[in-house]
Amino acid sequence: MSSGNGNENRARIVSREELEACGKRLRSGELVAFPTETVYGLGCHALDPDAVRKVFQAKERPFTDPLIVHVTSTEAAMNLWDRQQDEGAAALVALTKRFWPGPLTLVAKAAPHVPPILMANTGFVACRSPSHPLARALIDEAKVPIAAPSANKFGHVSPTRAQHVYDDLKDENVWIVDAPSVCSVGVESTVAKLTIGGSNGDGVVTVLRQGAISTDDIETCLIQAGLHDSYRVEKNTERAVKEHVATVAPGQTIRHYSPNIASFMVSPELYGRTALSPQEQQALSTTIVLDFGGRIVGWKEYCLAYRDLSATGNSTEAASAVFESLRWAEQVPQGTRILFPELAGGNKSSDDALALALKDRLTKQQAERPYALLCSSPLGFGNLGTGERSLW
Repeated sequence: MSSGNGNENRARIVSREELEACGKRLRSGELVAFPTETVYGLGCHALDPDAVRKVFQAKERPFTDPLIVHVTSTEAAMNLWDRQQDEGAAALVALTKRFWPGPLTLVAKAAPHVPPILMANTGFVACRSPSHPLARALIDEAKVPIAAPSANKFGHVSPTRAQHVYDDLKDENVWIVDAPSVCSVGVESTVAKLTIGGSNGDGVVTVLRQGAISTDDIETCLIQAGLHDSYRVEKNTERAVKEHVATVAPGQTIRHYSPNIASFMVSPELYGRTALSPQEQQALSTTIVLDFGGRIVGWKEYCLAYRDLSATGNSTEAASAVFESLRWAEQVPQGTRILFPELAGGNKSSDDALALALKDRLTKQQAERPYALLCSSPLGFGNLGTGERSLW
């Protein structure tokens, strides 16, 4: 869906020298895409319902999927959260002091003036303070809080470069601030929701989306702030909902981060298996492999294209490359599918935050095939874990 007609309303990439004009554009209710340390965001004036509606229309995003508001200070966020929720203020201050600016989004009860359209009518608003200098400079120039989901068509792979944004939104009336390098973290922020359980101030901090900040990090912060007796930290990142269900935070829908071709996970039992049948070799000839730590490097000679997100198995390196690599993979000529290794998922003490975030993104991007886990079978590795589908 285009938000305007004619070439004058098509997307254009602008330089950082035009930030002042971008800020004015945001104040007037138009859209500006900008880099953060996580991914590119599609920004609008957060307190202007008409501007917020333009973001949903440009992305073709359901109104049940709320937006994150970007600010540069705890005080600015507190102006958006319900000030009557005094018992939650200590936790919000502690978490923002420790992790802001940075890749942590905090969800709390909203102040009365926050537009319902921004929050999927849930009454809870999500706020984050980005660390990217261009993002912070743009917020300062706009002089208003900026609501911004990822700057892509809904459900597609998140963008980490200005060109990615243009590829998805070239027919929309949006300015795209160019940045010299790819977004450094490369996956969206951790999202945590604060709820208060009783009059004595006891409450729950629930991690809803995994990012660079771990559940352990949040728990440690609350302990150091002396709040461990008042709050418990829970994790609910496995939850996924259908697109018509309203949520308090983005990234909760069943299908997310998806490239334009079919994607499948490979079971660990197949790592190292290189004795492939002619049929399997033929199937790999149109397959793009996105590896991690060389787990399926033995298939490199047979596949159409191969890239390792991190040859050393470094989750930070892999996370910064995953969306860029998915966009590369979907553009490989003659490619029919993407394969990537299953990433181990265990308890929070053994898996670092970005490894869990990486697993979350790769799992959700192939969620239209929720059981598409390639396992060994009498027919080779062509059967899926459910036994109901076959890749080859």
